[in-house]
Amino acid sequence: MNMDQLKRQAAARALEEVRDGMQLGLGTGSTAKHFVELLGERVAAGLKVVGVPTSEATRADAERCGVPLTTLDEIDHLDITVDGADEIDPELNLIKGGGGALLREKIVAAASDRMIVIADDTKWVPTLGKFPLPVEVVPFGLGATRRAIEKAFAECGVSGQMAVRKDKGGHVFVTDGAHWIIDAQLGRIVDPPGLAKALSAIPGVVEHGLFIGLASSAVLAGGEGIRVIERRKPKGDQE
Repeated sequence: MNMDQLKRQAAARALEEVRDGMQLGLGTGSTAKHFVELLGERVAAGLKVVGVPTSEATRADAERCGVPLTTLDEIDHLDITVDGADEIDPELNLIKGGGGALLREKIVAAASDRMIVIADDTKWVPTLGKFPLPVEVVPFGLGATRRAIEKAFAECGVSGQMAVRKDKGGHVFVTDGAHWIIDAQLGRIVDPPGLAKALSAIPGVVEHGLFIGLASSAVLAGGEGIRVIERRKPKGDQE
């Protein structure tokens, strides 16, 4: 079974949690795309749901698949958000943002009663940090912001190279919110909640890819089948 088939299996298992009348957060990325496609099939068969997309790419996918959409200005909460992750640790802390949608993904996840993370089992790690940590920043004052990020890293016991993300054409990658992303190669993040708090305190940082206390459960697909891991602690406030 290839990686794409595993991602679709995880998406299908998450879809089992969806009920008629639910308001859903629709994640971004290759695994979340499978969920949107499968959800579209259920909608075509009569399922009544409405979704809030976390990126313009997901909006386009949902429209193509016939999933009705709304916004967080029009509704006051979401029942479930289903999204992927770049890394998942045993506390269900996440690194997200490889696709560049971390800001909208976090807004939608925080507005949800539950967040279900879907992934192939290679995303399960003992400690976060091998995947580069995305930090979304405003372009203005970038040098000062980078220095503040480096200071926050040092205070939290991590260090590594930082680079402004580029697109496939070699130009600076610009998010849906018109911001830039700095990717930090940290290797191992010893205190994800502490680092999340430190980064959130920097004025030039719009958001970061550490999702702390947001995921309710993770659905992991591997060669031996599906594993569902429930969060051990109640969902807390996001730093």
